[in-house]
Amino acid sequence: MFRIACASLLATLCVLFAVPALADRYPERPIRMIVPFAPGGGTDITARILAEPVGQALGETVVVDNRPGAASIIGSEIAAKSTPDGHTLLLGTTSLTVNAVIYRKIPFDVQRDLIAITRVTDQPSILVAHPSLPAKTFKDFIALVRSQPGKFTFGTPGYGTATHLASEQLLQKIGADMVQVPFRGTGPALTALLSKEITVYVSTFASALPHVKQGRLRAYGVTTRKRAGPLPDVPSLSEVGVEGYEYATWYGLFAPAGTPQNIINKINKAAVDALRSQKVLQTFENQGLNATPTTPEQFAEYIASERRKWTDVVRVAKIEQR
Repeated sequence: MFRIACASLLATLCVLFAVPALADRYPERPIRMIVPFAPGGGTDITARILAEPVGQALGETVVVDNRPGAASIIGSEIAAKSTPDGHTLLLGTTSLTVNAVIYRKIPFDVQRDLIAITRVTDQPSILVAHPSLPAKTFKDFIALVRSQPGKFTFGTPGYGTATHLASEQLLQKIGADMVQVPFRGTGPALTALLSKEITVYVSTFASALPHVKQGRLRAYGVTTRKRAGPLPDVPSLSEVGVEGYEYATWYGLFAPAGTPQNIINKINKAAVDALRSQKVLQTFENQGLNATPTTPEQFAEYIASERRKWTDVVRVAKIEQR
């Protein structure tokens, strides 16, 4: 019995001393940053901008690994089930919290199986309409759609997407009844809007900006609390009366659950320092992205609040889970 107790104590001490030792040696090889989408999108752009300065700070190469599929579930699952030693990270997005409330069965849980390291960037969206719509301002738009429930339409890049939920939340806030028209992405939705096939669309900022500047679309408001730099005259929706409404496509850094806290802290410091550098800030700004560094605790709280928000939207809008 004494020998068993001693062996158990020795094993416990080995574990306790091994964790700090592991953190001291970290990283021991190149770090893989999984992007759960195809190359070229906002997630991929964010990851590639962040990878170089983070790798320089940690003294190892950060390799971006695109693993698209199943609304980001495939790549996110790979990250969640990887060895928790800090050598596999995930550049996750809004889809993590949206998928959690849209899909009945997901092979991982964002709050249980992933550790939030830092929020990285966000990208505002913008509510746009065709200039031929009689409503010149957002208040005019509210009055118009309220006067004829079920007549007007809003586009989405697909059923159950973050844009779909954000649009439903906006309708809940303004007390309007509109019909959803789903498309296969933002491109086709904007094409339909330009052809006057739908009434409005909550578009990613970068996609709608050229059309707004050229006068082909009318901008009613930006979905974030602050106005967007490239369109300083376009108010935020909260400014024009939509109290408590905020929507942005966010991007954040995660590690598998069980990754030692010392390693999480190292990665957080490297990422936050990068996000505060003028070079990185300018690069993100050129892409229409805003740097949003946080502590791990702040990011974890944000993830929880996002999940609660989308759960409420799905319940009130009676959106069927898949």
